[in-house]
Amino acid sequence: MEGESIRSQLADSHHEIGGFFQGLEECSRNSDVTAVPLLAARATPSGIITADTMNTLVASMLRIVSNTPELDGILVAPHGAAVSQSASDADGYWLCELRSLVGNDLPIIGTLDAHANLSPAMVQACDALVAYRTNPHLDQRLRGIEAAHLMVRTVRGECQPTMAASFPPMVINIERQCTSEPHLRIHYEFADSQLLQPGVLSNSILLGFPYADVVEMGAATVVVTDNDAILAQQLSDELANRLWQHRSDFEGQLMDIDTALEVCRSDSRSRYCLLDMGDNVGGGSSGDGTNLAAALLAQGLGPSFVCLCDPEAVAFCRSAGLGARLQLAVGGKTDDRHGRPLQVDACVRSMHSGHFRETEPRHGGIVEFDQGATVVLETVDRNLTIMLTSRRMVPFSLQQIRSCELDPSQFRILVAKGVNAPLAAYRDVCDKFLRVNTIGSTSADLNQLEYRNRRRPLFPFERI
Repeated sequence: MEGESIRSQLADSHHEIGGFFQGLEECSRNSDVTAVPLLAARATPSGIITADTMNTLVASMLRIVSNTPELDGILVAPHGAAVSQSASDADGYWLCELRSLVGNDLPIIGTLDAHANLSPAMVQACDALVAYRTNPHLDQRLRGIEAAHLMVRTVRGECQPTMAASFPPMVINIERQCTSEPHLRIHYEFADSQLLQPGVLSNSILLGFPYADVVEMGAATVVVTDNDAILAQQLSDELANRLWQHRSDFEGQLMDIDTALEVCRSDSRSRYCLLDMGDNVGGGSSGDGTNLAAALLAQGLGPSFVCLCDPEAVAFCRSAGLGARLQLAVGGKTDDRHGRPLQVDACVRSMHSGHFRETEPRHGGIVEFDQGATVVLETVDRNLTIMLTSRRMVPFSLQQIRSCELDPSQFRILVAKGVNAPLAAYRDVCDKFLRVNTIGSTSADLNQLEYRNRRRPLFPFERI
């Protein structure tokens, strides 16, 4: 999106861009602050961004900024873990291109996803970076507001953001990245205490994204002060050292499928959400992993729900029609890393457009969703309900289920293809969550992944 379409689509969202608009409006005195929407682009996480796509996006950004005169500052919202064929540190690359275009005097202040693989290039290109403090990400709009307020103060000469970063040689396993759990909460509480010191404008913990095989992969910390570089570096190092001293707390605690299903079987009164870590769509996986669904079907545990991306099966079911009983293979078709196609004997329960809307704050901050043509199947024993989508969809919203005439509270076991992101929505209907170490391109067992570019040494790969 370019220009005013960004305001119309995102100003009311829970995304940080919505926070940019709100924060600038809050700071305006007699309409002296004007928000100028430039460019917004996003995609469901997947593989490496092609060089052509990256070049096109960066060229568009530079063209739009060049053609927009009299800018006093630029607010940016990089995710922080993008990788392209032409630049392994994709966010660092485009931020540096932007800085080169506008020069050193125009402030650039941005937000980062908590999963960012922070790079020195990102730090060098920006005056200040502010990361989400929650995972699931429920504070995106708040961080956008914070960045906007800091920008206005900077432009008015009320402060001079000075940033420093630290890069402890460690990886925080995705299974350990829920910020409300005790092993992480204590570090965010310490970060909050740093904010009380005079001259500190902001600080952030970057949890890192372990599925990007780049030099920058890993945890990091950032502190922004008011024109005090020594203090910024001192506090950033202090925060990083705390993480390092607790590094063993961030190793994955992995549960296999059989153990997870035995827990569900032994606790029949609770409603469970099984988090399919190996097929984490928000982490870039295929969304058609069948291992949990196959185990649920084989063991007759239910009523259960799973969503699989399978456009081929969607088309077959739609041609068969509503109410048709079919024997077909679903899922497991993208590659051989996420389980075999699952053979099912099922009836076509309903068919849908795949459009749905989420009005509550949820991970990702997006309001409108489109998972493409969708079919709901129910196995003949009625133990397993399978939602088949034409597009991969991250399980951020229960409206994904409700929009297809299903009541999520009617299932005893819900499979969500994520790790922490689904918690925000699914805790409304689930009593307990189990993170399941399934196979797949986003396996939480990092020893199952092949790294070629990461830095060395890096804990826990090397027991430093």
